[in-house]
Amino acid sequence: MGKLTTHVLDTSHGKPGSEIEIALFRVSSHGLEHVITTTTNQDGRTNEPLLEGDAFLKGKYQLQFNTANYFHRTGVALSDIPFLDDVVIRFGIDDPSAHFHVPLLVSPYSFSTYRGS
Repeated sequence: MGKLTTHVLDTSHGKPGSEIEIALFRVSSHGLEHVITTTTNQDGRTNEPLLEGDAFLKGKYQLQFNTANYFHRTGVALSDIPFLDDVVIRFGIDDPSAHFHVPLLVSPYSFSTYRGS
């Protein structure tokens, strides 16, 4: 059975990104459909998969990570309008029987992602 998971690594401090709010959306021709909002734990991961079972469908998705609030809490000096406020990653699920892991590596001024395992 397939599932979608994620985690956040704070590359500027070399530690997991804890207590970061994450929202997941399905993307369709009608716009964004909210699926779930959750928060990372102390290990920078969610306690449960974002999607699994019958809810894990083929299609396009969007993850939105609220990183500016996290960096404010860790004492990083950000401008009134942070360079990265919410980091958005759009990706496709083509095989709902597979495990899709979409991690975020982030600092106040850059981010990257990849399909993990």
